[in-house]
Amino acid sequence: MLDAAQKGGYAYPAVNVTSIITINGALRAFSEAKSDGIIQVSTGGGQFASGTKVADAAFGAIVLAEAAHLLAEKYDVLIALHTDHCQPGKVDSFLRPLLEASQKRKAEGKGPLFQSHMLDASELPLAENMELSKQLLKECAELDIILEVEAGVVGGEEDGHDTSGVPQDKLYTTPEDMVTVYEELSPIGRFLFAATFGNVHGAYKPGAVKLKPAILRDGQKAVTDKHGAAAEMDLVFHGGSGSELSDIRETLDYGVVKMNIDTDTQYAFTRPIVTHICQNIEGVLKIDGEVGDKKKYDPRGYLKAGEIGLANRLKEAADDLRSTGKTICGTV
Repeated sequence: MLDAAQKGGYAYPAVNVTSIITINGALRAFSEAKSDGIIQVSTGGGQFASGTKVADAAFGAIVLAEAAHLLAEKYDVLIALHTDHCQPGKVDSFLRPLLEASQKRKAEGKGPLFQSHMLDASELPLAENMELSKQLLKECAELDIILEVEAGVVGGEEDGHDTSGVPQDKLYTTPEDMVTVYEELSPIGRFLFAATFGNVHGAYKPGAVKLKPAILRDGQKAVTDKHGAAAEMDLVFHGGSGSELSDIRETLDYGVVKMNIDTDTQYAFTRPIVTHICQNIEGVLKIDGEVGDKKKYDPRGYLKAGEIGLANRLKEAADDLRSTGKTICGTV
């Protein structure tokens, strides 16, 4: 999938999921768009999926991944499973149990549970970040899993990961950082790199976020000037929700093959549910001793609307990233 995206000049929408319903919305979107795609689980998403009583991020992520494996069999596109931001303090409680689950699957003759994982060690100095990244990349490579790493900081807050107070200069990865990442990790295995160029998690009005995609161009040039054209890295665009289309499209020219989308798909899921509740308030609530309307408060009615809302927004993302109609399912 990554090779096809690099060659074809497009990127995959990577949508965060928290439930069977959001997985189905993502699969519907990718299938209708005839786009391959990435479904990803954060630590918070895994914790939610495990249930409020259990609240185990790794266990919930395993549940969602196993469900996605089964559900994806009904669709005619390729889906990669990925885990989102895992900070160093959560490696042992989140990433390593998932690697163990993949190891068990491999021993049974199956593929890994997730095709890629993200280590977000951007809170550490780059040298310490790379030491931990190298250690985990080796473990991942042994299981045919790709590791995504980050240097620089994506601003804002998402799913409990808050970097809103970091200095502005940390929001931009330098060309020197990109060369260091390539030289440290490329001898070990395939990796994705989330370079930062002013991108921010969360919802913002148009024009509020000042992206500098040229940072990706300059960083890739520094790498390829030193190590040749084959050294161009697979880049990831975090904080993609709410971005200007011109900025999104420009990043595709500089090696971005994955763009995370969560804020916009959360809203697209919730908006039709709110509409249903508002339009059917007397049926949803048992007002003044009445019995309500079971068809209106049956969760299946409004959750179906949420699934379709998420799917429609994700199809828009596939158009923005030029992945629509480019599935390689059946050719690999």
